[in-house]
Amino acid sequence: MAATDRTEAERAGGARRGVRRDFEGLKARRLRAAEMFARGKRQVDVVVELGVSVQTASRWHRAWVSGGREALAGAGRAGRARKLTDAQMVEVETALKEGPRANGFATEMWTLARVAEVIEKLTGVRHGQTQTWTILRDRLGWSRQRPARRAVERDDEAIATWVKEDWPRIKKAPGAGARGSSSRTRAGSHSSRR
Repeated sequence: MAATDRTEAERAGGARRGVRRDFEGLKARRLRAAEMFARGKRQVDVVVELGVSVQTASRWHRAWVSGGREALAGAGRAGRARKLTDAQMVEVETALKEGPRANGFATEMWTLARVAEVIEKLTGVRHGQTQTWTILRDRLGWSRQRPARRAVERDDEAIATWVKEDWPRIKKAPGAGARGSSSRTRAGSHSSRR
């Protein structure tokens, strides 16, 4: 997004994720400002009439002075240009669906670092973990999954036997049901002084 539209879009609520900005409406407002400047109106008039910040009116005026109406006509696209094309994304998704082992990793678990490595190997474009997560979530529609944490050695039958046989015996052991004391000293260890 061009600097001239950043404050304007934020004021319009466009800074929130998932909210589509009205680019045509933003363009129409910039062109109204250009018309006002051409008629000799001041920046403060643009602020009041169009409801933009002083900074935005100032940026628009500078752009209008240096490039005329055309300088305010197009603000370009919003945000950075994507580094990966749609065709590259199809290639990346196909590779990811094959699984980590098929991509040369020792285990069947994807991590952001591994996904970033696959993306770089396929496209030559290096991404950080935050960018990688954004690609997975926003462009591929994937969500975070956590594996069930279970020990490989877990023996459900042995656990069930312990709960059925050993635990009741431990609960019934002498002193297991006695009430404890919250004092750090033993009861009766204090002698009265006279």
